[in-house]
Amino acid sequence: MIISPDRRDFSVIIHMLGRLILGLSFFMLIPLVVAIFKNETSAFYDFIIGFSISAFLGFFLITIFPIKKEIGWIHAFFTVSIGWLIFSLLGAIPLYLSSHFLSFIDAWFESMSGFATTGLILIQDLDHLSYAHNMWRHLTMFIGGQGIILASLSILTRARSAALGFYIGEARQEKILPNVIATARFIWKVSFIYLILGVITFFVILYRQGLPLDTSFFHSLWIFFAAFDTGGFAPQAQNMAYYHSLHLEMATVIFMIFGAINFNLHFWLWNKNKKEIFKNFEIRTFMFSFGTLLIFLYISFKGNLESLTMFRRGFYQLISAHSGCGFNNLASGGLNRFSSLGLLMIIFAMAIGGGVCSTTGGIKLMRLGVIFKTFFMEVKRWMMPFKSVYKDRLHHLQESILSDKRIKNAYVFFAFFLFTYIGGAIVGMVLGYPALDSLFESVSATANVGLSIGITNAGMPLILKLVYIFQMWAGRLEFISIFVSLGFIFTIFKK
Repeated sequence: MIISPDRRDFSVIIHMLGRLILGLSFFMLIPLVVAIFKNETSAFYDFIIGFSISAFLGFFLITIFPIKKEIGWIHAFFTVSIGWLIFSLLGAIPLYLSSHFLSFIDAWFESMSGFATTGLILIQDLDHLSYAHNMWRHLTMFIGGQGIILASLSILTRARSAALGFYIGEARQEKILPNVIATARFIWKVSFIYLILGVITFFVILYRQGLPLDTSFFHSLWIFFAAFDTGGFAPQAQNMAYYHSLHLEMATVIFMIFGAINFNLHFWLWNKNKKEIFKNFEIRTFMFSFGTLLIFLYISFKGNLESLTMFRRGFYQLISAHSGCGFNNLASGGLNRFSSLGLLMIIFAMAIGGGVCSTTGGIKLMRLGVIFKTFFMEVKRWMMPFKSVYKDRLHHLQESILSDKRIKNAYVFFAFFLFTYIGGAIVGMVLGYPALDSLFESVSATANVGLSIGITNAGMPLILKLVYIFQMWAGRLEFISIFVSLGFIFTIFKK
């Protein structure tokens, strides 16, 4: 840890931010090409401006602030936490220029929602948004889901010494390969293979449904970005309900689950033992939690004249919530037709999320499973003789003892997420929103899900927009890099 930071430390951090911003600017060339292809002149200039600002800022920071010190973990964590804020601000520029947002704050909210793979939206008249801007909205999810910081730094040799710090700072708790750079490249390799499979699948469904050739392709690409990266953005205002396609819903469920699975498990299934899917602790925890929530969701629909139809849609909402995706196949205001018990089941699913080292947010399956296993382990200890020593085991890729460190880690993260969930809900209640609705929206923002009960809209109070931006940012980074950055700042003021 840096006891007394000096100018060289700031120079390192700002230089690395410059590199990352420069990398982000080149991503803006993708919607720029789309604007040329679709002859969208206004959108073309929006992304020229966004690219120019980002590229100039990146070059300026790299040139003015050279690296004069070895890059350490403290630099990595601070770069991650500040970097995500800067990405979302720069990413908001072309969105704001589209004239589909009432203020720059709204565009920033949308940009943060994209990079954090949340899916809450404040955009106006989405159905008439340009192809280029829609490409950018969904591309931010693909970038954020994989981790733009690690992706950018993995090809920069100067950052290799602190690569693990960047990896952990972006809320990755497990390395897949001994080398972090190789791990990052494997994640991108998996993502691009699934991208090809997903786009082909969605394209066939949409084209057979009657959408034009180019519309089918772009919508397929965007739906994949949002499904696999568990984001929840959609090209149309009605989200998945726009397509009225059971086949599309079934296909998105598959890719939502793929995105919610630990990348480490993907590696294991591809390269080692395919039977791991039946033994893995996270998968078993998911099956138990999803099955339990589904039973209570079914009970909540009893007595409803449309129970079968609503249950099918409720099933989709539940898997969308549990995977952290946030796709919605309900008509506007559909979630308000759920009973309080049904909404609670959706809230619990959102709060839990998917696997560690996946594209999802929330508490995560591993931590939830460890907490429950700890509970039963303590009960067994009470039933044993006084001097007995008992250690439970779990199978996650291999058999391992449930260590005190892993238990403590699970409870600490559980507490952080719980406090943030409740804190956001309290803010909503103070502003006059119902308690259950406030909790629903707060959990959705913090767990990076994107389902909304109706609170999130362009007319909500500014303070709530800022609270949700903070929750999306903190939830995506899982607090670690933020707290390390705060410690770095406090150290400065103590000098």
